[in-house]
Amino acid sequence: MFDAKSLLDQFVGSQPGGRQSGSGDLLSQGKDFLSSQGGGLALGSLAGLMLGTKSGRKIGKKAVTYGGLALVAGLAYKAYQGHKANQQNAPRPHYPQDDPIPLEGPRGTAFDPAEQPGGENGAATILLTAMIQAAKADGHIDAQEQDRIFAKIDEAGLDSEAKAFLMDELRAPLDLDKVVSSATCPESAAEIYAASRLAIEPDRPAERAYLQMLAARLELEEGLVEEIELAVREAQLAE
Repeated sequence: MFDAKSLLDQFVGSQPGGRQSGSGDLLSQGKDFLSSQGGGLALGSLAGLMLGTKSGRKIGKKAVTYGGLALVAGLAYKAYQGHKANQQNAPRPHYPQDDPIPLEGPRGTAFDPAEQPGGENGAATILLTAMIQAAKADGHIDAQEQDRIFAKIDEAGLDSEAKAFLMDELRAPLDLDKVVSSATCPESAAEIYAASRLAIEPDRPAERAYLQMLAARLELEEGLVEEIELAVREAQLAE
């Protein structure tokens, strides 16, 4: 099994074990993950091709230090806590401005990737699939774009399993059922939606329609979806 967790870190834009030098495109700022893969193309550039960067998808440099799994789990958990507070007319949880995502809260809960079926690697695979599927929503990955991406995958120095995963996901048609069926509980559904929202900026009708359909199929309450949107936007500003 390929290292899906490391791959997800690069999709979100973090350096393994390090900090970003500054904010930038969510997917194109990945450093050289391939130092552990024998060199080659910086994987962040490949992820940028897959998910697109034309709409200026960005995330704050503070948020990308967490790693992909922790970031997605933290965003979903923060949104869930805010939604519950709103339902109960209780005070909203307060997080310091310089640390906007709660990383400790999900530990030992259903928001903890390690607690999910397949562990962290299984959870990362699900989130990668959700992000790539979301990227197909605006139709920018056509046959010509696929050929360009496949060429970059060949240059990237990934192992055969990682290559096969990425190529299979790109070749497959947009499959909302596949994404929805991977949600094993309400918490993982929130994480899948958060990852999908991180991958795309809903500034086009097709992307907005995809996110709306995804939320409906995942049976996420409107208030929770709004809280996930708020959490993502706060993460984008977390410098």
